[in-house]
Amino acid sequence: MSKDIKSNFLNPDEQERYQKHLTLKEIGYEGQIDLKNSSVLCIGAGGLGSSVLLYLAATGIGKIGIVDNDHVEKSNLQRQIIHDTNNIGNLKIDSAQERIKKLNPNSELLTFAQRINPNNALEIIQKFDIICDCSDNFGTRYLINDACLILNKPLVFGSVQGFEGQVSVFNLHRNSPNLRDLLPESPSKNAIPSCEEYGVVGVSTGLIGILQVNEIIKIILKKGEILDGKILFFDLLNMNMKKLYLKSDQVNKRIKNLSQFVDFYSVDKCSEKNNEVNKINANDFYNLYKSKAKKIILIDVRENEEFSTSAIEGSISIPLSTLSQKSDLEFIKKESLIKEVFTICKSGKRSEKASQILSKFKIKSKSIEGGIKKLKEILSN
Repeated sequence: MSKDIKSNFLNPDEQERYQKHLTLKEIGYEGQIDLKNSSVLCIGAGGLGSSVLLYLAATGIGKIGIVDNDHVEKSNLQRQIIHDTNNIGNLKIDSAQERIKKLNPNSELLTFAQRINPNNALEIIQKFDIICDCSDNFGTRYLINDACLILNKPLVFGSVQGFEGQVSVFNLHRNSPNLRDLLPESPSKNAIPSCEEYGVVGVSTGLIGILQVNEIIKIILKKGEILDGKILFFDLLNMNMKKLYLKSDQVNKRIKNLSQFVDFYSVDKCSEKNNEVNKINANDFYNLYKSKAKKIILIDVRENEEFSTSAIEGSISIPLSTLSQKSDLEFIKKESLIKEVFTICKSGKRSEKASQILSKFKIKSKSIEGGIKKLKEILSN
């Protein structure tokens, strides 16, 4: 348990809040103190992270860390239940923090508005007792795994696709398996479904996330059968479940630093950084907007509610959540034959993703840096 968090009592609010835990012989008062004195880092505040974070807070974990640099989109809400419609466009860590504070104000929260990478992984991970991998790509999973090996941190692993999900515990003890024992080599990028092909039923992320928290609770309490050396597979469509056993190989533990396997950490197809995005700063766009307005098509990829509140004159509303629709793509492609295409959003994050999507359909575009916020500052001067 964390050395920097020490408590041997529950306040009146906690005693009432955790009453159902206190009556369980497997938890009781001492067990709840152990949960309160523990810290867990959740890497990713998306589908898996939503249920993980809510149940970590409800369980009474004393310190919870959240790592995520993404913004809430409407298409997230089908599975990312920690966020809501009012949070669209906001950072996921801010949305998650707001929801957790409403659920349980007793939990201390640390947020990191950045993508986990070889430069920050060790510094962030070392602050927590248990690491929960709620990421969505293989590069990040290997990075988290290797950082946990270096720092000797237990890692609770989860992943989902379609109606299927997996959960396991890595690196719990010296002889425990890790991700490299399950997958010695990163799957070929050609074997990973593209962003357009990939899908997931919302409840699968909820189920796997809850199972991850269940493993975390058992690790802290030192109770029950932990998925150490085992991986549990779920097929929700056919309601099948199977457990496979993993064997640890010492060769897969020989990681001294994160520079050894930097190729493993390359971002997968569905990552926002995989496709290089052409950008234009707001000042340069403004000059084009003034001088060549008829030769420009400006696609506003915010949600309709945001567009109706404020928009740049002449812009066209095509939300990011619907951008892949055939009719929208055909319209933009036709316009791109005679006009230069630009994408814009509130701050520039969603417009980058929009330009990535368009590039996959052979449509050239430029994302406006700083988004409407920056452009409006220029227009008001």
